[in-house]
Amino acid sequence: MKLLNELLDELPEELQRQVFTHASWSERSSDSYTRLAFLGDSVLALAVTTHLYPRLEAERFGAGRLTKIRAQAVSGASCRIVAERLEVPRRLQAAAPAGVEANAAAALVETERVLASVIEAVIGACYLDAGYERTSAAVVEAFGPEIEQALEHPLDFKSALQELLARRGAEVSYEITGETGAPHDRTFAVVAKVDGRILGEGSGRSKKHAEQEAAREAVDGLASE
Repeated sequence: MKLLNELLDELPEELQRQVFTHASWSERSSDSYTRLAFLGDSVLALAVTTHLYPRLEAERFGAGRLTKIRAQAVSGASCRIVAERLEVPRRLQAAAPAGVEANAAAALVETERVLASVIEAVIGACYLDAGYERTSAAVVEAFGPEIEQALEHPLDFKSALQELLARRGAEVSYEITGETGAPHDRTFAVVAKVDGRILGEGSGRSKKHAEQEAAREAVDGLASE
């Protein structure tokens, strides 16, 4: 986390302000972190992919398996953990305009979607200011624990959920309940249902990611029953 902290501290004031500006806090959406998050999402994926590719044997790790490992390492949940280590909630709340109520700001900075977007915005801003080489090294360091977790314990919550339900003679279906955001920054909301009962809800920047998040919540709920 040291390298990403250093790059963040080096950012020009204008970029720092944009990184920690929520769209609802500005009259112009271009002043918020959304465009930087769009850029950072690509930089994050490339940095982690470039790190993983030479480490994994081609015979054992095809494109599909690589995709799943990377998706887990850079998932919304992983981004939230990294954001919390970087103290993004504190930084974001401190940047809230005077007119924003403290409780509203606190609730906002606790959501996974916001924290994941801000950490991507941080990465995008660092890329613009410091270039790819320094930023990618900082990304790999910051996401190191999540990368190792994905390598050692790869997760496929949809498969895990189906296995749990198969023992009960049940099947799961996924339903898209909403789509928000600009075309280049779309977020999908999905529910996992069994016999009409909602077992889990999830959101993500792709339908597959949203389904995985819904399956994760469903698995957690079934495990506690």
